Amino acid sequence: MINYEEELKKFKPLLDVDEVEDAIYSRDLTDVIDILKEMLKMNHDMNYDQDTKEQT
Repeated sequence: MINYEEELKKFKPLLDVDEVEDAIYSRDLTDVIDILKEMLKMNHDMNYDQDTKEQT
């Protein structure tokens, strides 16, 4: 049989939507866009280096 009073003592409420949002946004997560930006930057830098070497 379930002891409701014991279960209520164990109960921990879920985070509010605002708290969840803050918890998610406070993490520094890398997403696909960040990876693509870094790849484009690396590609640009490599092309720039090659162009400057060819000019000398």
